Amino acid sequence: MATAGGGGGGSTYLLLGGSGAGKTLLVKRLQKLSSRDGNKDLGEPPPTLPTVGTNLTDLPIGKKITVRELGGCMGPIWSSYYSDCCCVLYMIDAAKPTQISSSCIQLLSLLAAEQLTSVPVLIIFNKIDLPCYMSLIEMKSLFRIQDIIACAKQPITVVETSARDGTGLSNVIQWFRSTLCD
Repeated sequence: MATAGGGGGGSTYLLLGGSGAGKTLLVKRLQKLSSRDGNKDLGEPPPTLPTVGTNLTDLPIGKKITVRELGGCMGPIWSSYYSDCCCVLYMIDAAKPTQISSSCIQLLSLLAAEQLTSVPVLIIFNKIDLPCYMSLIEMKSLFRIQDIIACAKQPITVVETSARDGTGLSNVIQWFRSTLCD
């Protein structure tokens, strides 16, 4: 469930990425995995709609954290949210090679942002369950991830996921736990 309000200061994680990358489904899946009922069976993917604006979702991972998901169409104003976050998750649709260049430009832009120089970043290559997805090796090569990591000021972690079938989501939760903000 998205919540209104809250999300002040240190416990806000910013979830960014192009339109249709799977951000909303990722948050819904993480919310189910981290819920207190302990049910780890994800079941069928819940329906999602493209995010217009921003969604705030609380996740009980270690302690309560708030994920602020910004719709892909909000790319031009993402920077106005940078100062209110302690970590960034950047999601890339690994099944849409036509979006690679725009995703890379957005990623480089956020890594270069002054407010994010010391903020941990999780790069998520999503939709690895689709037959047309590009492998992590191909994606890392196209993005020149090693060069980006070598030049970036912030710590960067890269994971592959399928928000649809749950593959790799435990790695995302593990990253959340390792970056819990004070």
